[in-house]
Amino acid sequence: MMDADHSTLLTDLQLAVVRALWARGECTVIAVQQALWPDRPLAQTTIATLLARLEKRGVVSHRAQGRQFVYRALVTEPEVKGAMVGQLMTMLFAGRPTALISHLLTSRDVRDVDLVEIKRLVEEAEARSRTDTK
Repeated sequence: MMDADHSTLLTDLQLAVVRALWARGECTVIAVQQALWPDRPLAQTTIATLLARLEKRGVVSHRAQGRQFVYRALVTEPEVKGAMVGQLMTMLFAGRPTALISHLLTSRDVRDVDLVEIKRLVEEAEARSRTDTK
């Protein structure tokens, strides 16, 4: 698990904005606003401020297209997930993946189909581990 880079630790709203960029590749402020609507009816100025702050952190960048800025994400979804899950694991489970997985398996009903998938993922991880130690 990668260390939590502060640029990739995002709030729920920041994550929603970045998800809009991931889904579309590039977006203007208006396109981000439309992507978030109606779940998050935010003003264009609010979205512009969020994008500007994310740009200062190195999460997004922009280019000018006429009088508008067109934004794109500089971080990938796996990078963000890795950093955020890593922070969660460190904060709540003393950095122990087994404690996190145990919590997930015991705190909620896990469907049989999900258990099959989890077992497959563990087997793949074991195979990679055996290959890496050779």
